[in-house]
Amino acid sequence: MDLLDEGIVPEHAREAKAEARAFAADEIEPVAAEKFAAGEYPWDVLEAGMDAGLVAADLPEELGGRGFDIQQILAIAEEFYRADAGIGLTLMLASFGCELVEQYGSEEQHEQYLRPVAQNDQISGLAVSEPETGSDLAGMSTSAEKDGDEWVLNGEKYWVGNAVEADWLTVYAKTGDRDDRYGNYSLFIVPTDAPGYEAEHIPEKMGMRASKQGHIVFDDCRIPEENLVGTEGGGFYALADFFNHGRVVVGGHGLGIAAAAIEEAEAFVHEREGFGRNINEFQSVQHILADMQTEFRAARALNWQAAEKVKNHDNPGYWAAMAKTKSTEVAVDVAERGMQLHGGRSIFTDRRIARAYRDARIPVIYEGANEIQRNLIYRQTPR
Repeated sequence: MDLLDEGIVPEHAREAKAEARAFAADEIEPVAAEKFAAGEYPWDVLEAGMDAGLVAADLPEELGGRGFDIQQILAIAEEFYRADAGIGLTLMLASFGCELVEQYGSEEQHEQYLRPVAQNDQISGLAVSEPETGSDLAGMSTSAEKDGDEWVLNGEKYWVGNAVEADWLTVYAKTGDRDDRYGNYSLFIVPTDAPGYEAEHIPEKMGMRASKQGHIVFDDCRIPEENLVGTEGGGFYALADFFNHGRVVVGGHGLGIAAAAIEEAEAFVHEREGFGRNINEFQSVQHILADMQTEFRAARALNWQAAEKVKNHDNPGYWAAMAKTKSTEVAVDVAERGMQLHGGRSIFTDRRIARAYRDARIPVIYEGANEIQRNLIYRQTPR
């Protein structure tokens, strides 16, 4: 069963998909259970991904990356997350936030910050969410105030990938108090060794355990004025556009997890006996598997259509929100059904289906909770 076949993938993205599949088989799958159990940052797999040219591959070739587009990154995401969602997240977060600096940053910022990431000498991260605020981008309280030729940051960020491990982060902070709340935010490059930057890992997660998120405290954290990315007050709009790309890729996260759950369910019911025959011979089981595949295929078709729409700037917010919502919720559904088909054996933590079940609960929340995505879908529906 090849649920992630290349038939729906644009031709130019198939080579990247093949590379990611081979890497996942050789480097991720053999250690997935071990890394999940350990809950440690998988530096060895990250370094192998760098050597394979599959980390920071979306950065421009002139900076040392491979210039991959959204469809190539989606193709990679499906394969990584099918093998293991936690390791997949680590590999994909190594250049998180760089797209914002690439699109809105200066040439000097490109050279100083993007080139080392593109050449796999550094890793980055993006700090947006806060302890009391997640999806409300215009409700964040972390502030940045101008003081001479520096910006001074104060506040907290939460759920930040690579908060501890990164060399620098793109940070979203409040810089104004206008009536237009959406124009009050800006983006900054913040080195993690800047004075006043403190970070620690958050408590262990139930899923995606081979990735690390952190809690950051900015206490009069000072950075040079030239670390402002783009224009002051343009952060909300830049981030909203950035998340259109990200949500399509997060849909790929869901698809990879869903594919893993379906594969495990199919394999188990064809091997397990009950009441004198294989479990797969029961019509109720067949119907469950049929529904799982149907929903998966529908989600994948929508996700790849959304990738094309976002790439072409064709009502991208609408399509990205739909893809993210559908694919991540299908992952939750098929993982739960797969657990049910496994019966009592599903609760063993070393089972791949149990890992998929835990992992599936996370993408429905990050990159904007799905309840927020439904708001976006309704508001941006063409009428």
